[in-house]
Amino acid sequence: MKLQKYGVELRRITAGDIELLRQWRNSSHIQPYMNYREYITPEMQETWFHSIDNINNFYYIIWFEGRQIGLFNEKDIDWESRTSETGMFIADPGLIDSHIPILVSLVLCQAGFYILNGKATYARIIRSNTRAIEFSKSFGYVMCPGEEEKEHQKYGLTRERFENTAARLIAAADKVYNNNIILTAVLEEHDRENGVWQLIENIVENSPVPHEREDIDNCRIYRFP
Repeated sequence: MKLQKYGVELRRITAGDIELLRQWRNSSHIQPYMNYREYITPEMQETWFHSIDNINNFYYIIWFEGRQIGLFNEKDIDWESRTSETGMFIADPGLIDSHIPILVSLVLCQAGFYILNGKATYARIIRSNTRAIEFSKSFGYVMCPGEEEKEHQKYGLTRERFENTAARLIAAADKVYNNNIILTAVLEEHDRENGVWQLIENIVENSPVPHEREDIDNCRIYRFP
């Protein structure tokens, strides 16, 4: 599965991506900001991949201008309550303070709320990571009750808060990328193996959100104008 908008492409990870992800996660500029900070072995990484390769977890490699630049995830999805937990890291230190993380977050938030029909999503942030906290707040995240003294603080975002708080970010991105503002989801043949194709098809076909559908070769393309 791929998500596309604003020149960003999020490709759901496959087994062929996990060694690159392991190298990123063990790097000195990413590891200190993760909730899990121990060294990750190839065996640990493979075990982890098999545990998340299902319809309750969506991990994406971030592509921008033909380069793989990081990871964004929407994990532990509860399909009854329509809630999830999100996280992101940028592998290229030179891009961390750029506009690209904003674009990536806009794509993922819109996909989570409009394609997957989510109601709320959560993020856990180390309390000393003020940059990540301020970034999250710009999208409408607020600290959950009782989290003030915790090391890993939980922040929550509802669809309503996202639409209200991030409206100016969406307007700015739409203006800059005015020829690439249609959110597109592409389902590929391997998405049938783990149930992702059937899941997305069922959600989208029964959703009131306007969309267009196109089948090309072995792919299903949904566009959300």
